[in-house]
Amino acid sequence: MTAVSQAPHVGIWMYENGGGKEIEQQLVHALAERGILASTGLNLRDARARDGGIECNGVAMEQLDAFLSYNAGQQTQYQLYLYETLNETIPTLNNYRSFALAEDKFRTAHLLNSHGICTPDYRLCHKNDMAGLRAALHDFGGKLVYKPTDGWGGVGIVKIEGEQALDMIMPFLSRTDLRYFYVERFINYDNTDFRVDVVDGEFVGCYGRKAPKDDWKTNVTSGGTVFVREANDEVIELALHATKTLGLEIAGVDLIYDREREQYVVLEVNTIPAFATPEQEQLGLMFNKAKIQAMVNLIEKTVAKKTSFQSAKVA
Repeated sequence: MTAVSQAPHVGIWMYENGGGKEIEQQLVHALAERGILASTGLNLRDARARDGGIECNGVAMEQLDAFLSYNAGQQTQYQLYLYETLNETIPTLNNYRSFALAEDKFRTAHLLNSHGICTPDYRLCHKNDMAGLRAALHDFGGKLVYKPTDGWGGVGIVKIEGEQALDMIMPFLSRTDLRYFYVERFINYDNTDFRVDVVDGEFVGCYGRKAPKDDWKTNVTSGGTVFVREANDEVIELALHATKTLGLEIAGVDLIYDREREQYVVLEVNTIPAFATPEQEQLGLMFNKAKIQAMVNLIEKTVAKKTSFQSAKVA
């Protein structure tokens, strides 16, 4: 009697705001057309782990053929802990190791620099190394940017200009429970950036962001605005190189142009880059279709690789 093979089954946790629900539906539909079932709403906040298994909303997570975690704003330590645990059993997108690496701004900058990819000059200082912090301010021309090593959307990022500003912020820094400070040279740029989306080693789209008047942060959550922007070959190659170096399957690479040194700089690598919202699509940002297609291709390839590996083990 011939065994009946089951359709591949993947799990998805997608953000819902800004058109995310509609993107999720398009992903599910495209996967179904390729014979891949998808369970949605798998927020690991609702998961329970016991007796060698993790169950989330009635789904046995380890039995999935892949899990796409695509929600930046609601990640908790509990969810990340289970995300890491799942990655030891099934493919996750992004893979947890690269996801965790890219979420750490210092480790990202350090690795990219070691592979010849330009980032802002940076320093990691021990909490009690105030002399090192002052030296960084001096070496960076009197302007530096303090950043939490994790986080997103520009939260907690502070520009420090001059010795007086540093003196004012030092008492606050000394009272925090941080173990170290990560700072970068403030780059002279035109207050716009490139966001380059990469999926499975391929360029899928680009747009620009502009900081609000009298500010310097381009993040939309900090008041930045999105505009249509084409990426040149140099920007695309840098984004592809950064993504590959970090080992990410999906990435949104932020780049700015350093006017002082006349070169492009990788500012950040995002592991959950948003799709264009309906309002942004009306402005002309039309990369969603290509990105969905690339992600479906990636999921299909990931599932096929897992199935092939399991068949080889049985044989």
